[in-house]
Amino acid sequence: MNREFIKAVEELEKEKEISKELLIEAIESALVSAYKKNYGTSQNVRVNIDKTTGDIDVFMRKDVVDEVEDDLCEISIEEAREIDSKYEVGDVVEYQVTPRDFGRIAAQTAKQVVVQRIREAERGMIYDDYSNKQSEIITGVIQRISNDTVFINMGKTEGILAATEQVPGEKYLINSRIKVFIMDVKKTTKGPQVYLSRSHPGLVKRLFELEVPEIQDGIVEIKSISREAGSRTKMAVYASDESVDAVGACVGTRGTRVQAVVDELFGEKIDIINWSEDPEELISSALSPAKVEKVIILGEEKSAIAIVPDYQLSLAIGKEGQNVRLAAKLCGWKIDIKSHSQYFSENEEKEAEDFEMYDEETSEEETSSDIDYDDEIIEIE
Repeated sequence: MNREFIKAVEELEKEKEISKELLIEAIESALVSAYKKNYGTSQNVRVNIDKTTGDIDVFMRKDVVDEVEDDLCEISIEEAREIDSKYEVGDVVEYQVTPRDFGRIAAQTAKQVVVQRIREAERGMIYDDYSNKQSEIITGVIQRISNDTVFINMGKTEGILAATEQVPGEKYLINSRIKVFIMDVKKTTKGPQVYLSRSHPGLVKRLFELEVPEIQDGIVEIKSISREAGSRTKMAVYASDESVDAVGACVGTRGTRVQAVVDELFGEKIDIINWSEDPEELISSALSPAKVEKVIILGEEKSAIAIVPDYQLSLAIGKEGQNVRLAAKLCGWKIDIKSHSQYFSENEEKEAEDFEMYDEETSEEETSSDIDYDDEIIEIE
């Protein structure tokens, strides 16, 4: 250990942002363990590294006591005063015991500590870097595929695209570039693990932010997204400036902007609607491409009935209920779809039932009445 070592530590501090003080403290601690291991002792020792020259000294430490019970850690007051007459009981005697060949052990130990600290620092920087990028998208290269898990090279580290976060039908080819959503970053014993997604609704949001300048500028805001990855996405947008067409901005001239997102998602269909604070208007728009005749808000919490023309019923519901399911997620409402004839026939039946009940009640009242009727016949001339 010498001046060159101290200079190397100072360079590491600049390049890797590893504190020189912390690094030297870690090496001193590791050298204490190395000394005890190599010289078979459990004595109380301290290692000191000169921060200027890099020289290393090992010191034996013993407590001054009246009567010695453990000669490895204790020294009698008489022996202590032979070293220095000023020692008293309770003091600590410290004297140098640096072995001649300790330099080799020290150099090897220091190297191991430095390498370990560099690795930890790099892992820490990677964790911090990708933690700050959480919920963002990043472009990576597909490195390898193992048991349906795709590993993506993102430059500084490798990200994990689990099977559950992949899009059904998408094919992943080695060495191909792909945009992914950073879903989570966790610290593990193997270093930071970056978990990615292709199915998260956030991926669609970030793609539109890249394609639509009005979203980047804050003029257009994405209020809500519901997605069934690989099939269809519904997105509600709002413009703070009334002169801006929020949907038109996202679609782009001749659909260029939305088409760029669709291409990135390998053909996934995207419906874009205007956001509204009026639930009837929002639900009506969310069920697009179906035309809605009327939306009836029910007394139950966030529950509504949407009435559509008979020929639009299947379109409003969608294949396997997808359209109404996505609309409900987008709005945050429970939506029941009724065809025009179905809704009004049900209401007519209900009205008829109510009329029958009323008629029966009226008859009962008339039957039980105490009014006496005369049998005389009144003739009207």
